[in-house]
Amino acid sequence: MTNKDQLIMGIETSCDETAVAIIKNGREIAANVVASQIESHKRFGGVVPEIASRHHVEQITIVLEEALNQANISYEDLSAIAVTEGPGLVGALLVGVNAAKAVAFAHGIPLIGVHHIAGHIYANRLVTEMTFPLLSLVVSGGHTELVYMKEHGHFEVIGETRDDAAGEAYDKVARTLNLPYPGGPHIDRLAQEGEPSISLPRAWLEEGSYDFSFSGLKSAVINTVHNAEQRGEKIKPEDLAASFQQSVIDVLVTKTSKAVKEYKVKQVLLAGGVAANKGLRTALQEEFTKLPECELVIPPLSLCTDNAAMIAAAGSILFEKGIQSTMALNANPGLDITIHN
Repeated sequence: MTNKDQLIMGIETSCDETAVAIIKNGREIAANVVASQIESHKRFGGVVPEIASRHHVEQITIVLEEALNQANISYEDLSAIAVTEGPGLVGALLVGVNAAKAVAFAHGIPLIGVHHIAGHIYANRLVTEMTFPLLSLVVSGGHTELVYMKEHGHFEVIGETRDDAAGEAYDKVARTLNLPYPGGPHIDRLAQEGEPSISLPRAWLEEGSYDFSFSGLKSAVINTVHNAEQRGEKIKPEDLAASFQQSVIDVLVTKTSKAVKEYKVKQVLLAGGVAANKGLRTALQEEFTKLPECELVIPPLSLCTDNAAMIAAAGSILFEKGIQSTMALNANPGLDITIHN
């Protein structure tokens, strides 16, 4: 390792993953450690903020040390430390922010606050270099957005969810089908076994809109199940899962494809936890065979769900631009990506 190597540590604690990573020269993963809390939240059917915060406090020091060991470096080797500033659960964010501030202060390392969604987008830079202008389809538990970027650090949200994000809809439908939390992977697996034979709505919204809405679809699934129960009929859960997933994917893929043509982008990046969905990945790949002038980038499963490598990747761009945070950095659960970075 030469003195010229840029080493950025990333810390991510926005929800229920305590994660620390070290990225070398903006593109290469030297360490990527994630301590998941899924087992703790599973019995509640969703993330309990107080439990998440407590787990972060218990895990953060262990995960920090593990990342340094994996990369075979010490704090003195770091160029900067990047941390998720928001959005997310405020108590969870505070653990990461304060850990980052403590390390930065103790070792005299530059501190960089990063937007969580910017991190998801920049996870793709660990796969391939970004080509502008580009479009990112962000699909996660709390966010469904189409983000246009004309250069590094420029984020223009051209479409966003007006109610339930895709990931929230997946979790709520999974609960209706008595599937465990988190619901997305279970519905995705079930959908592969079924046929999309049940008629469900697609919310296209008004003409020309790139916004999303999945609340009506979620309600339609719940009503379909309740109506069948009242009639004493049995619905095949795999067919319902396939029908629900097809409805979500149709809207996501169609709006993304339309935006590619309107904004004349060179690249589309898939980002966020729902980017791990097999049905969505396959449908996008099929659609992009019709759009040969635009490159589709899909990150590996390990970089779809919350991780710190993506935060370090986004932080490395800010570091190169000379953008740093002060010790006044605080958790900001409602942080806006368009005015950040």
